[in-house]
Amino acid sequence: MIIVECDDHPGFQQIAFVDTDTGELQERRLQHPEEAEPFYRDLAAHGIKGRVGMEAGGHARWFERLLAELNFELWIGDATEIARKGEREQKTDRQDAQHILKLLRKDDVPKIWVPSWENRDLRQLLWHRHRMVQARTRIMNQLQAVALNEGLRCKKRLWREQGRQQRESFRRAPWASRRRQDLLELRDRLNPTIGELGQAIEQEAEKFPAARGLMTHPGVGPLTALAFVLIIGRAERFQCGKQIAAYLGLVPLEDSSGKRRRLGQITKQGSSMVALLAGGSGAGHSSQPSRMAQ
Repeated sequence: MIIVECDDHPGFQQIAFVDTDTGELQERRLQHPEEAEPFYRDLAAHGIKGRVGMEAGGHARWFERLLAELNFELWIGDATEIARKGEREQKTDRQDAQHILKLLRKDDVPKIWVPSWENRDLRQLLWHRHRMVQARTRIMNQLQAVALNEGLRCKKRLWREQGRQQRESFRRAPWASRRRQDLLELRDRLNPTIGELGQAIEQEAEKFPAARGLMTHPGVGPLTALAFVLIIGRAERFQCGKQIAAYLGLVPLEDSSGKRRRLGQITKQGSSMVALLAGGSGAGHSSQPSRMAQ
């Protein structure tokens, strides 16, 4: 069996690997992908079983897919915990590779939970819609500014048919008119896309029992429920609800000492999308007194 430690970078990877049968230790620097992929494929072609360890982070989806295709075991470790286990103050790519290789040989790598490929793909659906909504919001803010400059202040009514007719009735300079027209066309193209993605999210949310359960709570829709289920993954990873709140970055900052206890804003260390959706769900629920009474 070959144990490989990979210090991955965007353009190359520094590896240190050892043969557990002979004890032979080697180091190499492999360029992406012209050297790295043939190296691992050659090991698999010779029937050699492999275990690869690397720190979490970076852009290595292609590398993970390659190892899964070759049936190599992949251990992804917590970068912070791995650094704490280091003994040297110096830090180089070679030393990082040698350090993690030692942890791999002792089975002492602080492994983290890695979502499945299906989970990751559904996250792309959520992020795609999230970015499309952000783009539409920026366009709408610009159109609102154009309307305000012309003395038209009608807020949400601006997006109705009458508001659009009023916007288009203003006489503007040639490039200002071009800007207004392009923004309107971009918004018209984004609306169907966002609607289609929203329907896809509703369909996917129905496939998860946990998401259906979350949607029974007031203010929680398919988008928030599906995002929560995908980001949390296996709930057994957490010992209590406080750990989930901390994982999502929804707990307050704390600077306490002695009898003094000072709490600040939320940490925002988790998924920014889930924090935004959770805040929106809470605000939507609290804005309706009848639901608050429940």
